[in-house]
Amino acid sequence: MNPLASYLTPLPLIAVLRGIAPEEAPSVGDTLVEAGFRILEVPLNSPRPFESIRILAERHGARCLIGAGTVLRVEDVARIREANGRVVVMPHSDPAVIREAKAQGLVCVPGVATPTEAFAALAAGADGLKMFPAESLPPAALRAWRAVLPKDALVFAVGGMKPDNLEPYWTAGANGFGTGSNLYKPGVSVQEVRDVAAAFASAIGALRR
Repeated sequence: MNPLASYLTPLPLIAVLRGIAPEEAPSVGDTLVEAGFRILEVPLNSPRPFESIRILAERHGARCLIGAGTVLRVEDVARIREANGRVVVMPHSDPAVIREAKAQGLVCVPGVATPTEAFAALAAGADGLKMFPAESLPPAALRAWRAVLPKDALVFAVGGMKPDNLEPYWTAGANGFGTGSNLYKPGVSVQEVRDVAAAFASAIGALRR
């Protein structure tokens, strides 16, 4: 079974916590997990990202997939694992990073924008594909990918995702979505995060009916 699959319930959403500081990680993480999120990534261009990953993993690692996003370098993979992160999310599809993530026993979701990149990522061992940036890749593109990708390949539409624009990608074959600044921005209140998370949860519920 794909190691990502069990984390798509109750919500097939990846929370991209770009810019989060360790001081915010407990309250924001608790709020998202309470709303149903089971995959949380801390982009490595956030302040003290490995500290935030460790905090989130300690609080929610038993039932959530916690890890890093914007992973660009092979040498960062070991640091993610040392922080008890278990997922590597990338904006690109560097096979060296993918192979290192799998060698370290981590789940890996590289970014792809073409079928060529998608097949190369799967061949390197990717567990899922991050269709990125979705703003410039219409649902029709995903529908075309689905005609040729392996049926069990997990594809996440990421980039510009909001509660009101998920449906076309879902219908085209997305298994889930990643959302960043439309869910969380540094300094927003916990209540704001809670409200937006609830809106995403409601939108996913409507898609599944």
